[in-house]
Amino acid sequence: MARRAGETSGMSVLFSATLVTSVTLTSTVLGACVGATLALTGAGGAIIAVPLLMFGLQLSVIQAAPIGLLAVASSAALGAFLGLRAGIVRYRAASLVAAAGMFMTPAGLWAAQRVPNTPLTVLFAAVLAYVAVQMYRRARGSHSASSSALSIPCRLDSVRGRLIWTLPCARVLAMWGAVAGFLSGLLGVGGGFVIVPALKKSTDLPMQSIVASSLAVIALVSVTGVASSAVQGHMDWPVAIPFAVGAVCAMLIGRTFAKRLSGPRLQQGFAVIAGLIAFGLVIRVVMEHV
Repeated sequence: MARRAGETSGMSVLFSATLVTSVTLTSTVLGACVGATLALTGAGGAIIAVPLLMFGLQLSVIQAAPIGLLAVASSAALGAFLGLRAGIVRYRAASLVAAAGMFMTPAGLWAAQRVPNTPLTVLFAAVLAYVAVQMYRRARGSHSASSSALSIPCRLDSVRGRLIWTLPCARVLAMWGAVAGFLSGLLGVGGGFVIVPALKKSTDLPMQSIVASSLAVIALVSVTGVASSAVQGHMDWPVAIPFAVGAVCAMLIGRTFAKRLSGPRLQQGFAVIAGLIAFGLVIRVVMEHV
């Protein structure tokens, strides 16, 4: 009897170790997919982090969101650091947008804890579908023309090379930062799909500077969400750490190929994949209630 009990215990330990290894490996691979996507498509590409965790590890939105935020924060921080070193991050504008976002992130987390998983999943699918459509249109060049120079609230001073700060400029940046922060807490997304178009519409900054500044905002806002989730005990660290490591490593590798692989076709391909993922989320909800 004692021998049989020992064998059963040993098999249980072996099974547990195998399961942990499998989860760690899967989490790392999924994180690598997010990092590679972020490197090749820019800010906004990491929105697929939560759906990948939901499909790959069968997590709910509320379980996957903090893990996705940790990976997004890590990858975005790396991108922002490289942008700062290159001198293309508008740190004053990024700080204002991030401050508004960090203020609203806890509100998004609070709402996420109180909204049932089904409507939260449907909402995420709707946001993902919207991002897919907008990215596809931008890649095709079929989006509407940007605002005229006179209507842009945040304009660059041609002499000093800095943004001219006005009340309308500060107001519009803070507003979009608040929206991105709330969605970050609610859905576990970085908010690049909000910040990049907002900066493009509200400023006359070059696209390279917009993406780098957006990454700085995403890093700061996501860190707030990660910290809040960790304090509340909602972070699954055994899954989150390998996921974040995979994302950062893949982003570093992906950046070396980004110039050769990125382009309209790649953006369109990602948009199609994002749309299919959004459709899959809706099908998942329907199947759970059949």
